[in-house]
Amino acid sequence: MKSIICLLISFSFSLVGYSQEKGTSSEGAMDAKKLPEIVIKRAGDDFSVYLPEFENQDAKIRQLQNEFIAYDLGKDYEGYENYLVTMRVKDGSLVATYNEKGKLTRVVEKYENVKLPMNVVYGVYKNYPGWKIVNDKYFYSQEDGDITQKQYNLKLTKDKETKKIVVNSKGEILKG
Repeated sequence: MKSIICLLISFSFSLVGYSQEKGTSSEGAMDAKKLPEIVIKRAGDDFSVYLPEFENQDAKIRQLQNEFIAYDLGKDYEGYENYLVTMRVKDGSLVATYNEKGKLTRVVEKYENVKLPMNVVYGVYKNYPGWKIVNDKYFYSQEDGDITQKQYNLKLTKDKETKKIVVNSKGEILKG
């Protein structure tokens, strides 16, 4: 009797094991898609959010942002009401502020002479044909996970005339 019960139990387990379909079907296939990169760091009871823009960016901007993402705040912020982190590269800087709980509250980035995204170049030359970009500055800031400023300040020349304009990352002229 014991052997019959053991045989039935092992037989039932083997049936459950073979009940799953092997192979793939076209219905269940999933396409791999690139998701936007968002970095969330855990610090204390609050979450810190940093939203870098990796599309169409200069290598020095990406380098500094990657260093900031990899930066470990550790316990350095303890005992301070606000904690300031400053990072620099040639022609650029990133300044971040953390609160007393270690939460990222503000990020300000400034860069000069960067490689401009194609959207910006196209928008400028479409609105200002014949003008040449001679100087550029990129500004980016965010507060509490919300982007407050993302713009390019450009200096244009044509013949002996100069003009300063402000362009967003989509190539739209904000001031000019």
